Amino acid sequence: MNIHRWIKAGWPPLVVVILLLFIWQLAVTWGGTADWLLPSPLKIWRDGTTDMPRVWMHMWATVRLMCIGFSVGAIGGVLVASVLHRLPFVKAGFYPLLILSQNIPVIALGPLLIILFGFGLLPKLILISLVCFFPVTMSTLDGFMQTDRSMYNYMQMIGASKRQIFYKLELPHALPFLFTGLKISATYSVMGAVIAEWLGGNVGLGYYMILQKSAFRADREFVAIGIIVILSLLFFWLIAGLEKLIIRWNVKRSS
Repeated sequence: MNIHRWIKAGWPPLVVVILLLFIWQLAVTWGGTADWLLPSPLKIWRDGTTDMPRVWMHMWATVRLMCIGFSVGAIGGVLVASVLHRLPFVKAGFYPLLILSQNIPVIALGPLLIILFGFGLLPKLILISLVCFFPVTMSTLDGFMQTDRSMYNYMQMIGASKRQIFYKLELPHALPFLFTGLKISATYSVMGAVIAEWLGGNVGLGYYMILQKSAFRADREFVAIGIIVILSLLFFWLIAGLEKLIIRWNVKRSS
């Protein structure tokens, strides 16, 4: 049943993508556009398969980087959200700073992190972790604040401690919100990894794109872009699948 529903929901965007690629192919073929300026989808596919061993190596470097950064950012976001929720006076001081931190462009943090920590792995992981940290923190905090007040009052009446209320009521109630933040962070982690590789690196899809840009190989840049999109979708679907496995009660209620 779920597979049938996924197929039913997935075919309209698939048809649109195929139609757009067909129009793109016709426009480039009939317009005589130079390959270095705008290659056709067929040329992108041919060059992608030809250069696939090198692309594969760079892709796995990016996957490794984004998985580590995502894990650090997600765990840190859950921990910080839990602390801020349990300590309202700390939340009053740090919550506005969390909001203000999002006004700093990610691309501007990269050079600063490189100056502070060098060109190694650490500044890249910090950048990705910061990108993933905010959605998880804010979504989890919102989940804590949306806890059913009647159940909260009931647990207080029967003598439950704050620790019991947190683990048995507030944390389970916040899980759907947490997974919303995780799905957002999953897509952001790919973007953060590519930006980190742009700013300083010798491997990864971001570095691969810089090399192809210098060589005026737009076709291979499009190959990298396509892989980045696929990675984002796969990571998003992975988190969505984990959500359905872990929060069965919420999925059943929402279906």
